[in-house]
Amino acid sequence: MSLRSCAVLVALALFSLTVPAHAKNLQTSEIQELIAGKRVVLSTSWGAFPLKYGKNQRVTGDGSSVGLAKFFAPKETGDWWVKNNKLCQKWPTWYKGQPFCFSITQTGETTIQWVRDDGYSGTATVGR
Repeated sequence: MSLRSCAVLVALALFSLTVPAHAKNLQTSEIQELIAGKRVVLSTSWGAFPLKYGKNQRVTGDGSSVGLAKFFAPKETGDWWVKNNKLCQKWPTWYKGQPFCFSITQTGETTIQWVRDDGYSGTATVGR
């Protein structure tokens, strides 16, 4: 077996350890249904970071409880949309107004894993 084949097998094994067997990569309509009107709480190294995704395609983030005020405005409302099986959002000042899109994998009834276009990833809980 070549070194490249071994590397691919190791990568697949590691991926299978991080994504539950019942995980499902969500499509555009499934993301819309899961997120619209819901509160999504991101798990971050700073603590829980809540986002409220309105049915009106507006999203409000509040990082005041995790001490983000020292880095940028602790609370902001931006836009969200779903396109090409990805959840996208754009904030007025956060991330210098640059839009980001995320692939969403549902890992449980109320849990998801997300991967941003730049490779940054994490987990979240979807509530009411």
